[in-house]
Amino acid sequence: MARGGHVMPAGQPAAAAAGQEQKPGGFRVLQTTGAVRIEAAELARAQQVMTGISRSFDAKVVGQARLRESLLVGLMTGGHILLESVPGLAKTTAAQTVAEAVSAEFRRIQCTPDLLPSDIVGTQIYDAAKGTFVTQLGPVHANIVLLDEINRSSAKTQSAMLEAMQERQTSIGGVVHRLPTPFLVLATQNPIEQEGTYLLPEAQMDRFMLKDVLDYPTPAEEAEIIRRIDSGVFTDEQRPAAAASLEAVTEVQELVRRVYIDPAIVRYIVGLVFVTRNAAQYIDARLAGFIEFGASPRASIAFSQAARAVALLNGRDHVIPEDVKALAHRVLRHRIILGFEAVAEQVPVEAVIDAVVASVQTP
Repeated sequence: MARGGHVMPAGQPAAAAAGQEQKPGGFRVLQTTGAVRIEAAELARAQQVMTGISRSFDAKVVGQARLRESLLVGLMTGGHILLESVPGLAKTTAAQTVAEAVSAEFRRIQCTPDLLPSDIVGTQIYDAAKGTFVTQLGPVHANIVLLDEINRSSAKTQSAMLEAMQERQTSIGGVVHRLPTPFLVLATQNPIEQEGTYLLPEAQMDRFMLKDVLDYPTPAEEAEIIRRIDSGVFTDEQRPAAAASLEAVTEVQELVRRVYIDPAIVRYIVGLVFVTRNAAQYIDARLAGFIEFGASPRASIAFSQAARAVALLNGRDHVIPEDVKALAHRVLRHRIILGFEAVAEQVPVEAVIDAVVASVQTP
């Protein structure tokens, strides 16, 4: 295969190349979820719910359209999101606004080096009057949890939080406590300060469905931010009514699982992830040399789930290739591990991702 060409990855079984899975005695078509048809009324209802949440977001947060989409995708799929930006780009405001829009319980946890796992998941407190231990649940027991500067917490605390994210439950005193539904974790990282931080290991970052990197606002957007602050839009008196209920969000989550994804789109997703692991065969040799490790199967799962949500946001009951391409940076930027040469030459991971996307033929 020629480098840089629009080709499907080589080296895959013939069954996979044909969109089938092999069975003894022959082949059968690869089955995908989303077989139950979505009715027009259900699609319209989902659009109404998500449009209402989007309007609540836009009423407080200026710009940040991609952040809005990432938060909505996380809310619709239950996938967790890692946000990276310098301070002051409305990450906390955005998370709190989405929580208010759906009447969700919101908790913000400011991570510090002395933060203990029990400060997050909860602990048992001795009640001297009753002579018994009483369980006090931690702030992770909320619908939307913001972990501010997660890289400032110790590795032990990070692990406790990531376990709660994966298992959607905590164990305190030998008793399991289920986390509420829906449950969404937004973790933030500050890239400009490294003193007193504990970088998230690559294997733990893989548990986040998306990683979004926020940009500075434009001059016009920054002027609008000042205008809105002066108008009192952030005061409690001007807090808008909830745009949707938690029950409506749960219904949308069920609907997302029924969005149709064609076997050709599945092959496209798998092809993108495959190229990240075998980059030397498909992209420019210089860029391929920067990759130490490609994406795990969690990337394919994240693509599939998030693309369904993006399709529903756009009023469709089926996924198209553009849905997948729109998510490529957010799904892969924390899953493709680059070597020190890339850092030395200041090669962004997005450049490698763009080369990977360009190397796989669009169905």
